[in-house]
Parts: sequence; C-alpha cells; structure tokens
Amino acid sequence: MNEIERKFLVKSDKFKEEAQKKISIQQAYLNTDPARTIRVRTTGDKAYLTIKGKSNKSGTSRFEWEKEIPLEEAKELLKICEPGKIVKERYLVSSGRHTFEVDVFLEALEGLIIAEVELQDENDEFEIPSWLGKEVTGDVNYYNSRLVEKAAQKG
Repeated sequence: MNEIERKFLVKSDKFKEEAQKKISIQQAYLNTDPARTIRVRTTGDKAYLTIKGKSNKSGTSRFEWEKEIPLEEAKELLKICEPGKIVKERYLVSSGRHTFEVDVFLEALEGLIIAEVELQDENDEFEIPSWLGKEVTGDVNYYNSRLVEKAAQKG
C-alpha cells in the first residue's frame, strides 16, 4: 500500500484550539536505511511495527506496511533500536474533508512542529489552515528517520 502525504512546518499553535484529539507517541527505528525504514511506535496502550519504502521523486508517495503488535513486544524491540528516540504529541485537526496530524516534538527535538496531511492521490486538493507554514514535503531533513538521528546526537 502506498502512503501519499504532504508535510509542512507549523507557524503558530492555533491548531491546538482546533484539535479534536491528542495522542502521546514514542518511536524508534530498527533500521533507518532510506530504502527501507523499520519503525517501532507506541501510542498509549497500543504499539505498531511499520516498514516504509523509499519515497518517489516528489517525496509525496512511498510504500508503507504497518501492523499492530503487542505492547510488551514493542517495549522489547525498543531496547534494540538504533540510538535516538522520538517523543511527540500528535494533534488531530480536521480541515475541510482532510485531517492534519500535527506533531509537537518533545525532549531532544523540542520546538519542532510538523503537520502532515494524507491524500487520496498526489493531485488531491485540501484546505490550507492559517497556522500552516512552509511546505517541507520531500525534504529528508524532516523525515522522522532523519530526526531520530538528531535526537540521538542531542541526548
């Protein structure tokens, strides 16, 4: 299955007033090779193993496979992940017929806020909220697999 999304920096915290839900997330990587990243993620009492392939040329689309796994198994896998961990709060914000996932990074990446919107296809149009900033789709510096390296360097 392909994931099609666009990513943006966020220029204000007004999205918090519009959010329908907030989720705490911790994640780390078993593999950060750009051709195939393997992520372990916990969200409350749930956990997931995700494999992502290399992005297309525009950075909007790539293969993604995700499976829910037992939380205890995820905790064991987190122990053998590459250095670095991402801790963030995700806000779900509806805008028109789409939902933005706004990630507020904590700990080593505190201060960074990124919004993503999943699309049906690369030409899918969406409403642009007032708090949305510069688009960073396809900029590898904003891939979580790259951000985890920055987190490892800081902490």
